[in-house]
Amino acid sequence: MKTIFCTLLLISSTFCWAQKEFQPEGSTILQIVDGDLDGDKIPEKVMVYHTKDSGEFGEIREIQILKKVHGQWAILEKSTNAILDSESGGIMGDPYSGTSIEKGILIINHFGGSSWKWQYTDKYRYQNGHFELIGHTSSSGRPGDYIKNVDFNLSTGQINFKNEVDDTKEYGPSQKETYIKKGIKINLQNRHDKSIKIVLPKTKEEIFI
Repeated sequence: MKTIFCTLLLISSTFCWAQKEFQPEGSTILQIVDGDLDGDKIPEKVMVYHTKDSGEFGEIREIQILKKVHGQWAILEKSTNAILDSESGGIMGDPYSGTSIEKGILIINHFGGSSWKWQYTDKYRYQNGHFELIGHTSSSGRPGDYIKNVDFNLSTGQINFKNEVDDTKEYGPSQKETYIKKGIKINLQNRHDKSIKIVLPKTKEEIFI
């Protein structure tokens, strides 16, 4: 029991040292998530920080993925582009609703709006030396009027779009469309560098990723 306790204490102290080394100056921790992200059966640590630096809409967030290398923590990847600024959610304020790891996939969620609401989920897989965006789902609209849903598998290029309309007199009939758009490359580093617009040929709906 004493040996186990000492081992756990050593692991804890090692991580605390690494956290202080890598943590942006003046930042606070929003979330810590553990899970295997590179398939080696050894859990990585995902750190999400609220920094003191100002962005276009509030303070900038930074995400870091830490990996144990030869007994020491190292940054596998980090980004200030994957998580929206602290006030990007409109009236609802902070849009960040959490990060999780499921079956080796890094999942980041956001939401915002007022009476008109939006939310989206990004899914990243570690491949080709980066965390690449492999899936994006989103919904936007207002209950009682319409809700638009997008499911984009970036690996296959398939986009499933559905517009579920309640107020058909104002917004017309419900619509859905499946479209293939291959070749879009987004990763943790360049996630929000620029908005990518896709126009669906049938419904003429504009989708922004």
